[in-house]
Amino acid sequence: MKKLLLLTSLFFLSSSYKPKEITWVAIGDSITYLNEHPNETGNRITKGYMSGVVEKLPNIHYVNQGHNGWTSGGIADKIETLGLTAADVYSVFLGTNDWWQGRPIGQMSDYQENTGSKTLYGSYRIIIDKIRRLNKNAKIILITPMQRVDFVYINNFKNNAFGSYKEKKGQFLAQFAEAIKVIGKKEHCKVIDLYNESGMTHENLVKFKRLKDPQTGEYKNYTYPQFIDVPFNPEKDEYPYPVEAIDMTYDGLHPSDKGYEVITNMLVKVMKKY
Repeated sequence: MKKLLLLTSLFFLSSSYKPKEITWVAIGDSITYLNEHPNETGNRITKGYMSGVVEKLPNIHYVNQGHNGWTSGGIADKIETLGLTAADVYSVFLGTNDWWQGRPIGQMSDYQENTGSKTLYGSYRIIIDKIRRLNKNAKIILITPMQRVDFVYINNFKNNAFGSYKEKKGQFLAQFAEAIKVIGKKEHCKVIDLYNESGMTHENLVKFKRLKDPQTGEYKNYTYPQFIDVPFNPEKDEYPYPVEAIDMTYDGLHPSDKGYEVITNMLVKVMKKY
């Protein structure tokens, strides 16, 4: 009888248990922004990483603070006018535009001395300080930029960029990822290292890039790294990433559904503990 009563009590306790409701503000660039704007991908994605997380952890409610094309400096400069709200969890997913725009990484001293938004380190100090003013007990997750190959914007071929396999203004994207890891270690923030630990690499971001063979003028599917030095003419050439080229990204930079699923799973592994 006692055993039956104990089992009944345990059943009611388990059935009445509800996970704690958690609010999450996701700060980022276009990779975050696109969660609510799949139409801007040519409908090549169905959901971003935030939608993926809340499907698996329905007690979490997110606010999308993704800003298309913005750098950490842009976020830092506008930090008081973005409408950031108090939340339990904040994620900061920036850095790829900093690299492409040639913004300096700076030094850890820029972070420690709060020197302003001219460097990545200084910008992150401003962002993290703001988060802690909103909620000093909030969990902060820093997400490093992911690797990228040659990007061509699906809606404007003239908007294109080479990949992180080479430096831009003397800096590699990998160095930006490392700086974010250093900040995370100092501030005891969880770091999700997409650059090094996601399995999304230059080799599998796209299956191929379709370009004209310089010798024959005929279109050919080039895999990485063969396509690096093959020219692309945005005014005359076809879009180099047809649907069948999609792998971890759909355009060399922005995640596909497959890529977003990787990010989702890495976040869920962390956020389920909250």
